[in-house]
Amino acid sequence: MLRVVPLTMVLLLAACNKTPPAAPMAPQALLIATEDLVSVQSGAMASGPPITGSIQPERRADLRAEVSAVVLQVVKDNGDRVRAGELLVRLDDTALRDSLASAEDMVRTLSLSLDQSQRQWQRLKTLRESGMASTQQLEDAETKRNNAESELSAARTRSVQARQQLERTLSRAPFDGIVSERRVSAGDTAQIGKELLKVIDPSSMRFEGLVSADTIGQVKVGQGVHFRVNGYGPQEFAGSIRRINPSANPSTRQVEVLVAFSGDKRPQLAGLYAEGRIETGSRSGLMIPAMSVVREGDKAFAWKVSAGQLRKVAIELGERDPRSGQIVLRAGLGDGDQLIRNPTSALSDGQPLQLQPAAPKSGASAGGN
Repeated sequence: MLRVVPLTMVLLLAACNKTPPAAPMAPQALLIATEDLVSVQSGAMASGPPITGSIQPERRADLRAEVSAVVLQVVKDNGDRVRAGELLVRLDDTALRDSLASAEDMVRTLSLSLDQSQRQWQRLKTLRESGMASTQQLEDAETKRNNAESELSAARTRSVQARQQLERTLSRAPFDGIVSERRVSAGDTAQIGKELLKVIDPSSMRFEGLVSADTIGQVKVGQGVHFRVNGYGPQEFAGSIRRINPSANPSTRQVEVLVAFSGDKRPQLAGLYAEGRIETGSRSGLMIPAMSVVREGDKAFAWKVSAGQLRKVAIELGERDPRSGQIVLRAGLGDGDQLIRNPTSALSDGQPLQLQPAAPKSGASAGGN
């Protein structure tokens, strides 16, 4: 005979055999040290108009050909250091040497002619005093002597010019520096005015910036400037305004401002893009270190330490201070709030914290013994 088991009993047995769900694990406490925390504090932020431009050397020279000749030798290449007066480029001087030799020969010939004319005039002057020569003879001799003097002077001028032209076939460094751009090679034909080399002095680098004409009224000589240079990452440079151009560019409506570097820290490469801000004033406000800010798209957050727990707090940020790297805090936190200095993605909202006790000083330990 088949036995029928009631449905309620089957359900009761299934419920008894089912394993109860595991209880959720409590988040593990985060062990932090005092060095891992940073406080929101009030501070003064520099304010002023932005400035953009490039790093350029104050001492720079474009060496150009002063005579038309073939390039025989280029002694230095890009990046080579040079000293003042050092030979950089040599041009063919064959024709100029011939011209100099011809001019010097003419000087010697005319010098002999002048000596003869001078002696002839002196003899006739003596004879005229004794009545043995006429006045016309003396005047003719004097005219011949004067013409010889003029011809000799002109020949000497041509000789000097020929020597100068010969010297111009040698291009030398005008100051100690570095070759920044080589424009010719051996065998090229250099016409007058053709660029040969560029030499710069890397120790004379400055920030050649542009400021909008709308804000130029705030800018004065001597004001501080903090800026960053493309290629040097987050490193910041400081300087002061040395000169302000008295006229604005008619096309861009910008004014050139020359900034001298402060201290020895300066780039050694010319042409790098730079941007920063001129310190025309300062204002107070809450500041937060940039390293404590977590960005998620267009939103910004910070991990606040509150009652032994972590809290992810949405914050509203303002401008960045170019001097300290800190950011103006507009909303979300208050003065004195403690934050995680360098938050990671492993943090969770509500996670408990445990402050690691400070290590005892070595001096105190020795005294206890």
